[in-house]
Amino acid sequence: MDNKVEGALVASLSKFAALAGKDQAELQRSLIEVFNADLGFLEKVNAFDAAFDDYPAFDELREVFFDLLMINFFASDVKKLEEDYLDTEEWADIEEQTIDRGTELLNLLLYINECHDEKIKPELGDFLKEFLLVEEDEFQDEFHIYEDLISNQQLADSSIEDICSHAGMVDLGEEMEELFVPFMAFFYQPKANETVLNDLKKYSSNADFDVAVYTLITNFNGI
Repeated sequence: MDNKVEGALVASLSKFAALAGKDQAELQRSLIEVFNADLGFLEKVNAFDAAFDDYPAFDELREVFFDLLMINFFASDVKKLEEDYLDTEEWADIEEQTIDRGTELLNLLLYINECHDEKIKPELGDFLKEFLLVEEDEFQDEFHIYEDLISNQQLADSSIEDICSHAGMVDLGEEMEELFVPFMAFFYQPKANETVLNDLKKYSSNADFDVAVYTLITNFNGI
């Protein structure tokens, strides 16, 4: 299992459990076992879903943790497979079968990896324009998905209170509705600190989830 993925998973799950008043130990053990298992990707997905099915109190994290499962596959599992596996028909079929799984968090985690490779600090404008290419004509699907971030870039320079308040006042698109606050919070402060976490707890309308996802992103960025 990739170290960054494991650190992000454990930290995020712990924060969610603490705020929700739940015990995450057994689910954490089950998920780490799944992530480390020597299985094909679809078999891992089945085992992953079975783990969440056993602990419904944590179901809100299922799809963002699916993004971690995918990142772990790219970072760890694919090294055990044939060269150029991601260009094979087998992988294309897997992508087709899982096309409705996960969230836009996957793109942010891939962007963070790229930032680490290039030794640059993650910035919202760079993420939108240079990574997602939202200003290019051929990437208008991305423009539509991330329009809420594009039109509210100034919030990344404001405050957690402003970010949470704004999220409650506007009609966010389906893809970013749940992720708007943790995404903006990350670009506001890419390294987790207690002030940001406390502000999320205080001002967020869905603090358990937002704190957990912000913790996931910042831990992934910090390892």
